[in-house]
Amino acid sequence: MRYSNYHTHSLFCDGSETPEFYIQEAIKQNMSAIGFSSHAPMPFDNNYAIKDYMLEEYKTEIKSLQQRHAGEISVFLALEVDYIPGVIGQFNLLQKKHGLDYIIGSVHLVKEKQSGQLWFIDGPDTNYTEGLLNIFHNNIQFAVQKYYEQVSEMISIEKPTIVGHIDKVKMNNKGRFFSEDEQWYKDLLLQTLKITAKAGSIIEVNTRGIYKKKSPSLYPGVAALEEIYKLKIPITINSDAHKPNELTLYFPETISILKDIGFKKIKYFTGQDWKDQLI
Repeated sequence: MRYSNYHTHSLFCDGSETPEFYIQEAIKQNMSAIGFSSHAPMPFDNNYAIKDYMLEEYKTEIKSLQQRHAGEISVFLALEVDYIPGVIGQFNLLQKKHGLDYIIGSVHLVKEKQSGQLWFIDGPDTNYTEGLLNIFHNNIQFAVQKYYEQVSEMISIEKPTIVGHIDKVKMNNKGRFFSEDEQWYKDLLLQTLKITAKAGSIIEVNTRGIYKKKSPSLYPGVAALEEIYKLKIPITINSDAHKPNELTLYFPETISILKDIGFKKIKYFTGQDWKDQLI
């Protein structure tokens, strides 16, 4: 089967190369499609999101590449939008304003509602441990609950096309603060999955944690994928690539895992709608 990847970061945000480099690698790998999903602008200083003043250049560049490579590979324009209650605007308005093909909705920063402080669960381990201590007083169950509540709120209110790395809160846990086998954790994740099923969003099976050796399992892990299969939630496979050589890393292994669970199809984008691709 020909692979697609809809979660790609280039030099416009925290990726390593210009979009053309990624497309050349995608063509070399005989991929059918590549979607560029720069981190959407944030209303505070950070080192990973695209800047507001670069959005027009980003859109122009991706649309130009769509035309340049028509007939070779499908190229799509998207953004990965961080959902932060009261901070980030409505997804559908953002999509319409910028003519995006789709939106990936993700949570990297968990908002503590009373103080307004943000727990950054990504990046260096110190972001995770210090935020857990200073914002949530090392109450990991409460902190993880707030993560899944924010993800669930994003899905039910904003209904993103794709839900990004839905269980990423586990990445910097590294088995220290909680176990994914604990009932309270399984209950939170299952509740979030049921909300996703109702909203109709696609869940990405994100391979980045494994190939970057930051997680022993996919986002989401096998237990969650088994529930996703039971709930008949549509899925797609993404690598969350930040370098061209990461575009399809761990895809064959992921397909094998999905088949073992019972999955027979994943979603791919035609440019108009999302259809089933047999695996």
